Amino acid sequence: MTPPNDLFAVIPVWVGVYVLAALALGVTSLVLYQRVLRLVLLGRSGRTDQPVKRLVGALRPVLGQVKVVQNVSLSDRAGLAHLFIFWGFLSFSLSYGLFIFADSAWRPFSVWLLTDTGVRVFGSYLDVVALGFLLIIPMAVVRRWMQRPRRLSFDLTQKPDAAIILALVAILMVLTILTEAMYVASGAVGPHADALVGKAIGEAFVDAGMSTGVANGFHGFFWWLHLGAILGFAMYIPLSKHMHMIGAPISFFMRSLEAPGTLSTPDLETAETFGAARIQDFTRKQLLDGYACAVCGRCSEVCPANISGKILSPMHVVENLKEHVLDVGPELANGSDVQGERPLIGPWLQTEAMWDCLTCGACVAECPVGVEHIETIIDVRRNLVMEKAEMPESAQNALTSLEQRGHPWRGTQYTRTDWAEGLGVRTMAEHPDAEYLLWVGCTAALEKRSRAIARSMAKVLTRAGVDFAILGEEETCTGDPARRMGNEYLYQLLAAQNIATLDRYSVKKVVTLCPHCFNTMKNEYPALGGKYSVMHYTELVAELIDSGAITVAKSISEVATQKATYHDSCYLGRQNGIYDQPRQVAQALPGLELTEMALNRRKGFCCGAGGGHMWIEESRGERVNHLRTDQFFATGADTVITSCPFCLQMFEEGIGARGGEGRRAVDLIELLDVSMEPLGPFDHPVTGGEANGAVQATDGQ
Repeated sequence: MTPPNDLFAVIPVWVGVYVLAALALGVTSLVLYQRVLRLVLLGRSGRTDQPVKRLVGALRPVLGQVKVVQNVSLSDRAGLAHLFIFWGFLSFSLSYGLFIFADSAWRPFSVWLLTDTGVRVFGSYLDVVALGFLLIIPMAVVRRWMQRPRRLSFDLTQKPDAAIILALVAILMVLTILTEAMYVASGAVGPHADALVGKAIGEAFVDAGMSTGVANGFHGFFWWLHLGAILGFAMYIPLSKHMHMIGAPISFFMRSLEAPGTLSTPDLETAETFGAARIQDFTRKQLLDGYACAVCGRCSEVCPANISGKILSPMHVVENLKEHVLDVGPELANGSDVQGERPLIGPWLQTEAMWDCLTCGACVAECPVGVEHIETIIDVRRNLVMEKAEMPESAQNALTSLEQRGHPWRGTQYTRTDWAEGLGVRTMAEHPDAEYLLWVGCTAALEKRSRAIARSMAKVLTRAGVDFAILGEEETCTGDPARRMGNEYLYQLLAAQNIATLDRYSVKKVVTLCPHCFNTMKNEYPALGGKYSVMHYTELVAELIDSGAITVAKSISEVATQKATYHDSCYLGRQNGIYDQPRQVAQALPGLELTEMALNRRKGFCCGAGGGHMWIEESRGERVNHLRTDQFFATGADTVITSCPFCLQMFEEGIGARGGEGRRAVDLIELLDVSMEPLGPFDHPVTGGEANGAVQATDGQ
């Protein structure tokens, strides 16, 4: 793309190029400042610590596009197409710097830098990329507006932004090739005239009788038109969803460095307000997320709440927050706060949608641009609960029980040690030097069906010779339900109480039965000073099997559980990356044939209990646990294995509601208990006992 002759034979090309570029980039910078920078800066300070770690960590998702291509399959190759477009964009951006801006100032620059051979190779490479773009664009049009997969069927994904960008890209590619062709047809020689496609088309024009004068005129016309399209593209970016080209790299830089399931811990003593309802209550990262959003629909496509017919759409949450910022932010930046008359919650973020969220993390895991939807939703919940006392009645009941009784199970008649009757389990008060603290959790201790999980765990640890103890009546809820339901104050109160108890006994190692307890104690207690080695029981049991401390002596087939499927708990799998250990334990059980659900591991589907929904009634549509139960049935397995008491209850209710006669839900530790030499009478669901009293997940006892 060699620059043409001087403009009007008077003005040097470089003057026109740099003047136009300065004007265009000046407009772009002004728009970026007015629409983005000054409005994002209205939020609370974002994450900028550990800059080297952040920068290095951002390179892989930005340059490698790893989150874009993570779902590539034979049926969906959109991620590969985007990867091609991304690297094509970088390639053409480099070419513009060399062949337009540098060569217009000093024509030999690109040849001096790349050599003749380098220019020929790079120019031919760009031609091939341009052809690739021109092939991909029609495919994108068909997919977006004709085939229209679910993620592209939302109202936001059907806006004209995508069509405008595709048209601009197509224009740029056509102009690239035409400019090269006219340069060749004008009689030019040298490395710039040897671009693969442009040379062939240029020679075809010559063969068709085009004169060198006409070709030279067209070369200048197409070259300047091409420059105008480039600068127009740049000016359009901050006005469209393609602002994500700028916002996404910054979003990845400002990402949370904690485990995915970790919520931030606000300082409640210094906070001016609890949670977020105004622009200035959100962090700059949360405000930036709307600009980083690519409006691709991936998050909403995998959201269990949205799939089951709820109104929550993670994409709409971040986009509507951005629209609110654009609506009232300029006035706020100028010193006039009109958010009282034009609030965020209600018009832009519906309260019902905020309570639909299961905090399962599917949206965050799927997002290709580093948006963190859950943190924003929880901050809004915190405001609703702690500032306005607005919450579903079922959430209020659970929070009241947590506050008054230290657990969310209203009406239970059990104590925290009844489950251990006859097992000889010692408390920390009786055995303060125990190697492991077994954190039983509220559900495994106090919910009728789930108590069998705690009994099986105690039996397995005892047979394996593990030195452990429990807190018994000194244990209280970790605070996870309170935190996910928005009562941050109650969470911190419960957490501080537990941390004080654990520190009093100098606890070093904790093993939990519940993934929610595991996530909270491992990832969130450190922010409050509680730093322990925390394991989920599947991790410890897998280690014990590897070391030979656990041996199985009975085939699962003896208790009629043969073909089974494993359900990945969101807070064990997607939020903490524990996928292999539970399967390792299951595969160690003789006679067990393990099959996978269609949605498993990172793409596992929530059981419906997360985000406090163990106690919060669903607002509308189908029950999430019924959809997951259907996915279990589709495997043809007779048993679904869980490693979470919440998931277990949700499947039990789902199996009953969906008429799954002959099918059962069982916790993994219960199966291991059955397979080991018995220590006493079985009381797990495969052989009877308390399992017959299983309750519906939302009954609350």
